[in-house]
Amino acid sequence: MKVGTIGWVDLTVPKADELIDFYRQVVGWEAQAHAMGDYSDYGMIAPEGKEAVSGICHAKGPNAALPPYWLIYIIVADVHDVAKKCEAAGGKIIQGPRNNGSSWMCVMQDPAGAYFAVYQEG
Repeated sequence: MKVGTIGWVDLTVPKADELIDFYRQVVGWEAQAHAMGDYSDYGMIAPEGKEAVSGICHAKGPNAALPPYWLIYIIVADVHDVAKKCEAAGGKIIQGPRNNGSSWMCVMQDPAGAYFAVYQEG
């Protein structure tokens, strides 16, 4: 993925299991469960698609503090550097930076109050 592009979008809500049916009925997405221990989050697959185009997640574990908004993930070269720049420019760090397996991510809030995340591969 190219730095500066939107690489992913997901939604974190208290009851993801109930919300997946809404998006199935309204836009035709199918849910693919991803085990998260004692619950599952979901990759949402577009009609006639094979890969997930978005995610719907439970507000549990590392996602417990996230508000119920669609969250974009912007690809960056260095999450830690971007986190420093965010705070210096008047934004807030909501969560992270945190290691996500072989990648890094950080949820932020801009000065207008909008939430977004940055994501660093590898």
